[in-house]
Amino acid sequence: MLEVGKPYYQVLCLIGNHLERKDMNLNDVKKLAGMGEGLQVEFKRKVADPLKVLREVVAFANRKGGYLLIGVDDDGSVLGLKHAEDDEFAMQEVIDKHCSPIIDYQLERVKVTAKRDVLVFKIKESIQKPVFLIYNLKRKIGRAYIRVEDKSVQTSREVRKVLKGQTKNQDNLVKYGEVEQSLLRCFHRTQTLNMRYLAENTSIKPHEASDVLVKLTLANVLEVHPSDNGDLYTMKGEPPVGRGQDTPRRLFI
Repeated sequence: MLEVGKPYYQVLCLIGNHLERKDMNLNDVKKLAGMGEGLQVEFKRKVADPLKVLREVVAFANRKGGYLLIGVDDDGSVLGLKHAEDDEFAMQEVIDKHCSPIIDYQLERVKVTAKRDVLVFKIKESIQKPVFLIYNLKRKIGRAYIRVEDKSVQTSREVRKVLKGQTKNQDNLVKYGEVEQSLLRCFHRTQTLNMRYLAENTSIKPHEASDVLVKLTLANVLEVHPSDNGDLYTMKGEPPVGRGQDTPRRLFI
């Protein structure tokens, strides 16, 4: 599990309790905004592109849930929306139509001034993962995203399988055959590996590597660290070391 700092956790609990009671106030919004964007908080000045904003909603649902504040600038300034009802309608429409499976969320409108409001969407963690953002409703084509630090990252095939496997809530026993042992031996030479490393340094076929990485992650032997440039894997508890890529963001799943 990804640990959350104590002050961050305390504020989230405070805000969460208020939101459950449907009485969130401006002071609560300012506290949340003061924390900055992170694993469970995202700001949007306005809803310019509802489907793009929906990525954050889907990412929260695929992780631990979170708060989407609309009417808050990137620097945490609580400005509010002059026509909050327009943004509210736009977001509710895309959430209801473009999320599969459907997600559970709460919405509250908080007064900033007599003419401006902030929309607070509390997205709950989905019990059925992965959640997809369906771009093409007719053909049912979509993508899944997951929250990693302060970004929403598109999931790989392997991460989607891990998410799906977790929802089954079953024991994940691994039989250590030749492929599993060959993969684990790689960690004697490197702290971090990815699919490219396996292709260049082992005889493991890509589909076998994919399956074994998923199984070992579900069995709590490996950790997967998604990044914008692809997933990296480490032994459980080991920090990731980039392989010529941006520093990966940790994801304990």
